[in-house]
Amino acid sequence: MDDPAHNAPPPVKTGLLRTVIRLAALAVLALAMHHVFVWAEGYILENEQGWAMPGFLVMALLVYAVLIAIPFVPGIEIGLMVLAAGGGDIAPLVWLATASGLTLAYMVGGKVPYRWLHRVLLDLHLLRACRLLEEFQTLSPAERATYISAQLRGRYLDWIVRYRYLHLAALINVPGNSIIGGGGGIAFVSGLSGIFRAPLAILTLFVATAPVPLAIWLFGWSLT
Repeated sequence: MDDPAHNAPPPVKTGLLRTVIRLAALAVLALAMHHVFVWAEGYILENEQGWAMPGFLVMALLVYAVLIAIPFVPGIEIGLMVLAAGGGDIAPLVWLATASGLTLAYMVGGKVPYRWLHRVLLDLHLLRACRLLEEFQTLSPAERATYISAQLRGRYLDWIVRYRYLHLAALINVPGNSIIGGGGGIAFVSGLSGIFRAPLAILTLFVATAPVPLAIWLFGWSLT
C-alpha cells in the first residue's frame, strides 16, 4: 500500500458510483433472500405440516441463515418470526441456523482482504481511515486489541476491548441492533477486526443465540 497511485483517491463521482454499486448489490441480495423467506413463511402458515417436510425445512432454514448473515438485516426479529411460525419443536434448528448464519458472517469478515477494504475507504475519500488501516493490518491480534484500546477516548473505555466476548454477546441480543449493522454486521466486523480468537468467537455466537430458542423448546413457551 506504499504505492502513491494506490493511495490516491479516485474522482468523487467515480468513488460514489462504486459505493452505490456495492450497496445496491448488498441490497439486491438482502431483498432476494427476504422475498424467498416471505414466500416460505406464507407457505408455512397456509400448510400446517410445512415444517414437517424435511426438504422444505432445510431449505427455509438455510435461507434464514444466509439472510441474517447479511449486515443490517434484523436477525433477532426474523428469528422470533420463524419461531412463532414453526413452534417450539423446531426451536433447536432455528438456534442452529441463527448461530450458523452469524458464524458465516464472522468467517467472511475474517477473510475480507484489507486491500479491498482500503479501496472502499479510498472511494469514500476517508484518507485518515486508510492510514489507520495500513497501520492496523501490520499488527498481530494482540497488538490490534491494544491498538483499539488506545484509540478509545476515556479512562475506563478499555473494558470494551478487554471484555470483548461479553460485549459481542450483548450486542447480538440487543433489540433493534440492525441500526448498527444487525447480528450479521456485528459478527462481520468482529471477524474483520482480527482481535477475536475464532473458536471463542464462534462459541460466543452459539451461546448468545441460545437462550430464547432453548427456553421455547425446553419450557414450551409460545410467541403467539
